[in-house]
Amino acid sequence: MKFILAKKEGMTRIFAEDGRAHAGTILTANPMTVTQVKTVTGKDGYASIQVGTGIRKTKNIGKAVLGHTKGKGYTDIREFRTNDTAEVGNTIDASVFSVGDMVHVSGLTKGKGFAGVVKRHGFHGGPRTHGQKHSEHEPGSIGGAGGRAGGRVAKGIRMAGRMGSDRVTIENLKVLAVDVVAGKIIVSGAVPGARGTLLEVVSVPANRHAA
Repeated sequence: MKFILAKKEGMTRIFAEDGRAHAGTILTANPMTVTQVKTVTGKDGYASIQVGTGIRKTKNIGKAVLGHTKGKGYTDIREFRTNDTAEVGNTIDASVFSVGDMVHVSGLTKGKGFAGVVKRHGFHGGPRTHGQKHSEHEPGSIGGAGGRAGGRVAKGIRMAGRMGSDRVTIENLKVLAVDVVAGKIIVSGAVPGARGTLLEVVSVPANRHAA
């Protein structure tokens, strides 16, 4: 399984050989270092590869993490479930991917704070006619009193609340371009998060590609 941590830079477009334009997202994939390899037969009981990326001052890192990473200061440490073999200290960079690879991209969406039902759930809101005003973003009845819930608000009813900052995975994106020297990867379509969001890019097994 191929995988890498990359930061979202922004969107662009790529022209294919047939002249068609494809929307894509530029990702900056700095080299990662393998910090730990877990096996099914080991004390953890599952197989994975843990990697670290980025540079951080060691004075700002706890002693437990410093001991685990052999004194290295990484800004981010992530773990990928895989049965592949690796050695601690190995480096993984953008060269693991090739044009045409299919990938899943996971990350946190933009945080939008407290949002009303119109923005959060796409409600139409209330009318401005028949004696009503200032009701464009009102949710309307929530089914309380003698309604379906018997005098209480039913669980799961869509209401105003915190929006965004959710982990989202966009599946089956195609790698459109790879620049190993610059550490850039361009994938088709849009991916979660704002500029600078750290994303997990994982290859899709050949037998699981979208039809």
